[in-house]
Amino acid sequence: MKRQVSENKSKINNPDPKALNSGTHRFAIRVYYEDTDMGGIVYHANYLKYIERARSAWVRDMGIDQNAMRERDGMIFAVRRVEADYLGPAKFDDLLEVETRTNAVTGARLVMEQQVRRGTDLLFQAVVTVVCLNEAGQPARLPANIRLILH
Repeated sequence: MKRQVSENKSKINNPDPKALNSGTHRFAIRVYYEDTDMGGIVYHANYLKYIERARSAWVRDMGIDQNAMRERDGMIFAVRRVEADYLGPAKFDDLLEVETRTNAVTGARLVMEQQVRRGTDLLFQAVVTVVCLNEAGQPARLPANIRLILH
């Protein structure tokens, strides 16, 4: 059975006012032993996990229910592109902060800048392009209410 897609059906929960007004979302993450390589530093691929967790928290804090978006509208977010720079090592037990901010929002695409810091030290930065896909895996316009919140 095919779902009816409507721009007005995507569920928006009560957003965190700080997430809406600050322009930058901050997400703390601790480096665990399992995150490190033989040299005792964070394995490079784990930075992608860190920024994914931060993006998920940011979307949730903005009041967007991704499960409802999938179930009601048949739409999901998918990473299309990541441009990453590794600038310094994080080590076991470091407390890191991932900053996420929107660079651009278009019809079906969202471009974000994400940075991972330990205190004031910038360790990793990425520009991430996320697209909205329909059930067939084709690009789909972001629902208008979601586009406004993410802009």
